[in-house]
Amino acid sequence: MYPQKLLAPGETIAFELKPHWRALLWPLIVLLIEVFAGVFLFMTFSNSFIRWIIFSVGIFIFVWQTLLPFARWLTTQYVFTSRRIIVRRGLLTKEGRDMPLSKVNNVSFSVSVLGRIINYGSLVVESAGEDGNLVIDDVPSVENVQRSVYELHEADDVRRRDGGRGAPE
Repeated sequence: MYPQKLLAPGETIAFELKPHWRALLWPLIVLLIEVFAGVFLFMTFSNSFIRWIIFSVGIFIFVWQTLLPFARWLTTQYVFTSRRIIVRRGLLTKEGRDMPLSKVNNVSFSVSVLGRIINYGSLVVESAGEDGNLVIDDVPSVENVQRSVYELHEADDVRRRDGGRGAPE
């Protein structure tokens, strides 16, 4: 959950997302292969030195191909507020990008064949700012997110035209 204290006064969170669970498929496949291959090799060799090498390589592969991708997935946030789009990533070091809705020119998406099957895609937010486009990969239900971002952009336009008072009711 994105901390409320990092929002501007009057800004509200519309919705938050994590990358699609598809990003965890490869680490899961590697983990399964590693467990079966590691146990087989460990039981095949009786030499303790070779067993330590197998164990060490197994730990290295586990950390590099399973634990780190899972930690990256866990620490990645896509936050859509009433005024901006926020992308945060990072385990030990943080990387972030904010795009004000006022700078959004166009919101589009692309979905691959696999994305159509398991419901994910890439969201492309074109900006009038100098930082260029914001491309967010592995967005679940990307078509709904694209529509929601467009609605947030329209609501932000109304808010800014009315001098921050919001839409008349």
